[in-house]
Amino acid sequence: MSVYGLLSETAGLLAFCRTVETGSFTAAARSIGTSPSSASKAVSRLEAVLGAKLFRRTTRTLTLTQEGETLFERVRPILNLIEQAGDVVQFNQNTSGKLRVSLPGEFGRQLLGPIFERFMALHPGVSLQLDMTDRHADVVRDGYDAAFRVGYADQNSLVSRTLAQLEMVVVASPSFEAIRGTPATVEMLRELPFARYSIGGRAYPVQFADGTEFVPIGRLDLETAAAIHQAARSGIGLAYLIKLIVQEDLARGTLFEVVPSASLKRMPFQVLHAFGRMPTHRLQVFTEFVAETLRALQERDLSHWPSGPPLP
Repeated sequence: MSVYGLLSETAGLLAFCRTVETGSFTAAARSIGTSPSSASKAVSRLEAVLGAKLFRRTTRTLTLTQEGETLFERVRPILNLIEQAGDVVQFNQNTSGKLRVSLPGEFGRQLLGPIFERFMALHPGVSLQLDMTDRHADVVRDGYDAAFRVGYADQNSLVSRTLAQLEMVVVASPSFEAIRGTPATVEMLRELPFARYSIGGRAYPVQFADGTEFVPIGRLDLETAAAIHQAARSGIGLAYLIKLIVQEDLARGTLFEVVPSASLKRMPFQVLHAFGRMPTHRLQVFTEFVAETLRALQERDLSHWPSGPPLP
């Protein structure tokens, strides 16, 4: 098949990618302004041109074939570039358009107030889809403009930029202190139970600035910082968390810092987007807003809030 044969099926390629992203022909048709039957027929024509089935269709499910997965991985970045062409040409004009990003669950909540109160007020032409999850979303496959993550990138196809270095703490509740006593040394931490952060059955280690680390013990494994935060407040065990998440608890005394003299390794907060894809103007503006907001949160100085303090 010649390249011109595939280029003539741009409608089918668009319908195909939207169907993968949305999960159905109906939702795909809605997003591109056509009917479900037209979207389905466009994909069928594309399959005929390619001589391969892209979906396994049943009355209830629609799943990608291996050929479909390969095509989506190759074509979606190209369609993204085409969609972003207008942003590049109009870079210095008003910021507008849709932005879909992934934010870490509990830590991302620290950013929601400023985003809702300041960013959306400053940029009325931008519409946002914010997905809150501690799991590492697949930026390309899931169709994100960018993903904001705590920790290090684990996908070689992504471009990363570190926006901040986040201070970590080990905390416990006063009720835990009353039962266990206050640990005095790092060595004692190894013997105390934690509410552990665990993804895919692997518990994450507590890391120190000198490069040492240990995997905490404990009978409670959780996959979100929100759950770990709650477990710590309930007195179930110690918790290894970003300090900003527990800052109010520390101030109120509902949590206390365990072995505050221990120097823990800071964790990077990064923004990631697909390799070879130029960030849109709206994404660059949003990223700078997040970076400035983080600086303000860490400094706790309202004079540093982007474009002034939050609206009442």
